[in-house]
Amino acid sequence: MPRPILPPLGDRFRLNPVAVRLAPLFGFALLIVSCALGSFALACATLFAACAVVAAAMLPLRPALLVVTGAWLVNQGIGFGALHYPIDPSTIAWGFVIGAAALLSTAAASTVLRRLPQGRTPLLLAIAFVAAYAVYEFALLAATPVLGGEGAFTAAIVTRIGLTSAIWLAGLVAACEIVRLADPFGRAMRNA
Repeated sequence: MPRPILPPLGDRFRLNPVAVRLAPLFGFALLIVSCALGSFALACATLFAACAVVAAAMLPLRPALLVVTGAWLVNQGIGFGALHYPIDPSTIAWGFVIGAAALLSTAAASTVLRRLPQGRTPLLLAIAFVAAYAVYEFALLAATPVLGGEGAFTAAIVTRIGLTSAIWLAGLVAACEIVRLADPFGRAMRNA
């Protein structure tokens, strides 16, 4: 019997908390809420690598990029609106650099997850996270010759932010698993 060219939809993505047709909406809601919580709790953009991995693990690349863009917009809205980030060219430019870095890290996570063989999902998510976080940090570092801020890239700071983001990833994956186990939309909806 010939092997299908594409695996079944459920096998293509590492996280399947809801039906495939509901995944973009669920991913958008999950990342918006977590980004809002992270923005208020941490007042910075430390969780975009985690968001990138979760979006890439649940969605094809284009919807994953849209979901991460939504999370970035919420982060920026909270930063400038509620946390009163200074409205100056440098801060606005850093906002766009953070958005670009988040999108690049989403593409990196998506690429890694699609190229790795099916297997142990936690290990694959960890590998995707390392790639996404590295791309995210290098993208931010690349902007420092123009925008400044090289002092934020010490080993201690990058490690602390990486660990914080890894904890957020674990929390996001746990939330996906809780929703999958609770099955709020019913098994029939999952296969729709």
